[in-house]
Amino acid sequence: MHTQTTAPVLRPLANGLRVVVVPMPWRQTVSCSVFVRTGSLHESRALNGISHVVEHMAFKGTHQRSCQRINLDAERMGAEVNAHTDRDHTAFHIDGLARDLPLFVELLADIVLHSSFPGDELERERGVIEQELSEIEGDPEALAYQLFDSACYGQHAAGQPVIGRRATLQRISRADLLDYVARQYTACNVVVAAAGPVDPETFARHVDLAFAGMPAGQPNAVEAPAWQGGLKLRRMAGSTQCHVVLGCSAPPLSDDTHLHHVLAAALLGEGMSSPLLDELRERRGLAYHAGCWADIQTQTGQFVIEAATAPAQAQELLHAVHRLLAEQATGIDTVALDRARNQILVRGLRDLEHPARSLEAAAQDLFCLGHLRDPHTLADRLHAVSDDMLRGVFAQMLAGSAAAALAGSVSPKARELASVLFCL
Repeated sequence: MHTQTTAPVLRPLANGLRVVVVPMPWRQTVSCSVFVRTGSLHESRALNGISHVVEHMAFKGTHQRSCQRINLDAERMGAEVNAHTDRDHTAFHIDGLARDLPLFVELLADIVLHSSFPGDELERERGVIEQELSEIEGDPEALAYQLFDSACYGQHAAGQPVIGRRATLQRISRADLLDYVARQYTACNVVVAAAGPVDPETFARHVDLAFAGMPAGQPNAVEAPAWQGGLKLRRMAGSTQCHVVLGCSAPPLSDDTHLHHVLAAALLGEGMSSPLLDELRERRGLAYHAGCWADIQTQTGQFVIEAATAPAQAQELLHAVHRLLAEQATGIDTVALDRARNQILVRGLRDLEHPARSLEAAAQDLFCLGHLRDPHTLADRLHAVSDDMLRGVFAQMLAGSAAAALAGSVSPKARELASVLFCL
């Protein structure tokens, strides 16, 4: 075990940017990421999707590099460069040889600080993102999750799709991109992090050299959404399955009671021996796949149950899920609880060994809490969750304020039953 390497090291810079190193000296490669505290949570409805567009366009050229030069400069070092957008952050990544880390920092800084957002590239990239939208629009599972978020948070930005909408995609201009980046991409909202055989002081000096000119700015604060709940559905011609997503609110990352929902989710639906998978798939054949998890982010939290089933079996599946929740709300099985704790603990230890997950966890801690948590406290925190706390999570799901989304082939009876059982 490499337990001495799992504690991240924090080095704040003068302009408010924070530098994090997750030491992994056994690696021969490094992972380097720039996290920006901005995502779909920070967007107006008129510009929903702009964070995702910025992420795409950041690779289309800087004042020093063309799109092709960005790709070549990374790939000639054998490195992979990528990015992603989420509700509460946008991130840019590069992985490659440890010796090239200073060059990685310079390249990411150029992409984040000096993107030129060429107009002709923006028009081409709209077409690429429209293809992404088309894939989602034809995918009942993806649509069910979008509908679920909308049911959870209504008109709040948390209910908006990260990818945006066709209408807003067509509206976004180059001037909008430049204005958004100038407002949101400021030093106090940025974490630059690396995992691997990295010396924290040397890495911090390289980051300071590359990012020292970034304006400090103000934290990108967002009002937390109020839970809405209710039912959303989308019937899709030609679909052969009914996709079901159910859930209730969970505390955000800043509230340590979110572990109640994390543990409850593992107890109900993580692994083939969990009650959800055992009942729905193994014993009754109602679904090929079903799952349960807690999606915990900086401003929001969701306890989520999802499954896909044949339309004729949708009502039976909804009844079965309701019955499983009622059983857990009545009593917690000791063996099942031990199984769930161990699954979360093993997953947490694996994350410590996974560079990308370790870096994102550190960035989320800093954005949400302002400090780095000790990753070795997870086992104690899990054992502090009592049976009563877990029963409370399942009772919450049965209280009638859940959110539910049905997409694909949805019968009127399935719609009515989902509303009666979960969304009164």
